[in-house]
Amino acid sequence: MKIVIAQMNPVVGDIAGNLALLKRAMDQCRADNPDLVVFPELFLTGYPPRDLLQRPGFLAAVRTGLDEAVKRSADYQAGIVLGAPTANGRHSGKGLYNSAVLIHRGAIVGTQPKSLLPSYDVFDETRYFDPAGGIAPIEFKKELLGVTVCEDAWSDPALWGGRRIYTLDPVEQLAQKGATVLVNISASPFEMGKEQARFALIGGHAKKRGLPFVYANQVGGNDELVFDGNSFAASAGGGLLAQCPGFREALCAFETRGGGVEPAAAAEVDSVYQALVLGIADYLAKTGFSRAVVGLSGGIDSALVACLARDALGAGNVLGVTMPSPYSSKGSVDDSLQLSANLGIQCKAIPITEIFNGYLGALRAQFHGRASDTTEENIQARIRGNILMAISNKQGHLVLSTGNKSELAVGYCTLYGDMSGGLSVLADVPKTLVYRLAAHVNRGREVIPAAIIGKPPSAELRLNQTDQDTLPPYDVLDAILHHYIEEHRPPAEIAGLGFDRSTVDRVVAMVRNSEYKRRQAAPGLKVTSKAFGAGRRMPVAARWEE
Repeated sequence: MKIVIAQMNPVVGDIAGNLALLKRAMDQCRADNPDLVVFPELFLTGYPPRDLLQRPGFLAAVRTGLDEAVKRSADYQAGIVLGAPTANGRHSGKGLYNSAVLIHRGAIVGTQPKSLLPSYDVFDETRYFDPAGGIAPIEFKKELLGVTVCEDAWSDPALWGGRRIYTLDPVEQLAQKGATVLVNISASPFEMGKEQARFALIGGHAKKRGLPFVYANQVGGNDELVFDGNSFAASAGGGLLAQCPGFREALCAFETRGGGVEPAAAAEVDSVYQALVLGIADYLAKTGFSRAVVGLSGGIDSALVACLARDALGAGNVLGVTMPSPYSSKGSVDDSLQLSANLGIQCKAIPITEIFNGYLGALRAQFHGRASDTTEENIQARIRGNILMAISNKQGHLVLSTGNKSELAVGYCTLYGDMSGGLSVLADVPKTLVYRLAAHVNRGREVIPAAIIGKPPSAELRLNQTDQDTLPPYDVLDAILHHYIEEHRPPAEIAGLGFDRSTVDRVVAMVRNSEYKRRQAAPGLKVTSKAFGAGRRMPVAARWEE
């Protein structure tokens, strides 16, 4: 069977626009004369549609859109596997399935709802959908298509520490019922190492059952999630038959017969960089922005964000703003100007010393008799946040906040100051990974000035300040945070790995005490297995201590 994977970038809620994408893909692959074209999970609505699925008007538009897709399929010889919500007619439960719908020549010839509904991390599908009532292959063009939807292919104990989180294995059932080609339509978000995990999973299914396996994944950024695509087909022997490129739309045509080859290993840092670029580009485009503004501090975080923004939006659509205070070094300003010149972006200098002195004067009576502390430091950060937001309001630039995951984890950030913004680009990027990404930027030439990379990290909010005045070295901090946040290890176990127990306890306390800040943070792009935001739902008003 000749199949085309249509790895496309739908917009959540834009049913008409997504139908136009479908038509464009079908027209472009017509010359390949495929038997079947496979689109990603919930392609008609975009993924994740979240509580739009609880709006009656939206569901009515979905029904109309699916009818239109069926009508348009009459123009093509190929069948179309399309992800869409479908009503299930149940009088209890949610009343909706997350379905793969096979349409051909103006008719629906088969539907397979999703069986396994994930409710962990960023997923919350039991909120919206009912599980499939049954699983069976769909006969099409002399083949039996074993169609599954995303999570249906992930019921493998090896993925979950040797235990089963589902009692059902849809892929196994379809193979037992005679499927000749396995198909999975997905909306699988990017995280570091996910490409290799997916191929190991799908290739393993193919080899175990002796069947070709087609995996079609969504591409694009939707809110905090970035979908990397990297769709592929595995041969019956578990090798790679075909693969779409990552992080962009693509059509990939192949025959299901063939031996396949070993896939090339993904470059981890490059994949993270591409994910962040795509996340910025799509967040702005899908929310109606075309330009961004970045506060340039002379530090590595803001420098990296400026690089990512330039690559996502183009140099003419990025504005850098340096806002020196009484404690800013001349080098920080000069480094920011050099970075901007290297990137070809405009940079404006707006000093804040006079504004800061005005704040101190206005608060002198209120602060009388109290020594300077973080209050005065935070005032500087909040002045800068106000300036950036004023530029956003007046000129239409989206503010990209620049704090990294390490800072956000331990509260080394200022509410309404450096946390201000519409998108937190590095919110899931630990400081040590920031340095790796900076090296990636500079792999061909010096884009980020060496002085920025080499200087000790500092907020420059008081004289001779460095991050390590109050934080452990970042390699130690990031390791502790990884074990605590992503691996859910308790402090005693982390200390048992060789870390100082008092340091571990202090870091864990800082994470816990900063929950209220993160609750008010801008959406942050997810690139690790556990990001702050929708996938980590910790209470604020709580007293639990480990």
